[in-house]
Amino acid sequence: MTVALERPVRLRHGRELVTPEDFNRLSAFCADEYGLEGCVAEQVMDQALALVYTMGITKAGDVMAPSAKVDPGWHTLILHTEFYSQWCMESFGYFLNHAPNSKVRTHGLMTDVASRIKAQGFEVIDRLWLNPADCNAPTCCGDGPCC
Repeated sequence: MTVALERPVRLRHGRELVTPEDFNRLSAFCADEYGLEGCVAEQVMDQALALVYTMGITKAGDVMAPSAKVDPGWHTLILHTEFYSQWCMESFGYFLNHAPNSKVRTHGLMTDVASRIKAQGFEVIDRLWLNPADCNAPTCCGDGPCC
């Protein structure tokens, strides 16, 4: 009998979808524009890139939405229109429009979105997808730098 050893699967990170220089530029803008600590802005950008990539590759943009904490990352991408447009075309072959809607960011929706991102092999930073009502001590809900 042969036993196959399981290898841990390495999770992907949104930041790996762009060059380190572009990631640093976008993160610095996100930190400055939205008043975030640098390390928090990096986490937000990482999750925003994973989110937008997942929406684009699965064509599920109409049923997915960013959490309130990840939304500044997508806005950062959109504000860098030339970069964002080229990245979309290279990543999934079309421009993914930002189509804001009146969806309520429910726990169920955020759980579904996080699950879809995980299904694409990305690490999900759970505390960036929680609603404020989901936070219970000692869980960190993004109130402090890099918590």
